[in-house]
Amino acid sequence: MTSPDIQEHVRNYYTRKVTAHGPTPQGVDWNSREGQVERFEQLLKLCNRGSDYSLIDLGCGYGALLDHLRAAGDPVLYRGIDISEAMIHEARTLHPDEPPATFEVGAASDQPADYVVASGILNVKQTTPDEIWHEYILETLEQMSRMSTRGFAFNLLTSSSDPDRRRPDLHYAVPCRMFEACQRRFTRHVSLLHDYGLWEFTILVRKDR
Repeated sequence: MTSPDIQEHVRNYYTRKVTAHGPTPQGVDWNSREGQVERFEQLLKLCNRGSDYSLIDLGCGYGALLDHLRAAGDPVLYRGIDISEAMIHEARTLHPDEPPATFEVGAASDQPADYVVASGILNVKQTTPDEIWHEYILETLEQMSRMSTRGFAFNLLTSSSDPDRRRPDLHYAVPCRMFEACQRRFTRHVSLLHDYGLWEFTILVRKDR
């Protein structure tokens, strides 16, 4: 299975979710608003939030991260990208008066930003075998690295999850394996966050100073 094939499956998955649930946490396959916000806060530990910065939200959904950033008063130039046209339609509908922010249909951007973050998009393997999905994750991280000048961050479900609570259509990654892969491929400035109460982890990759 090639990356375009996988992306088509992912696009269809999220389009079904937002069609069924609308622009809500459930529409991007999260259980609650509280969990969604917690994930945002972990990812944003990557950023220097006290000064101006630019950010690409890869797999932006309906733009909930933009709302979170605006509520916090972050001086951020935001760009949301999603492979689902239905998601981008919802994001643009909800944010008609956001000229500094943009929402684009796609899987990557030719214009880099200081930071790139991705929340949840690396979990939904569906019928893809785990090792093929792992390679897809690494390809996506390479893209995120190319799109960022200062660093990138992402989250994954953890292999420490209780086996009887796991969904067969989701990918549960080994935290140390992903940490080591990021150190080998990108930089020694890698942080692994696995202590925030959800059955997942976040990795922050900061580019070499």
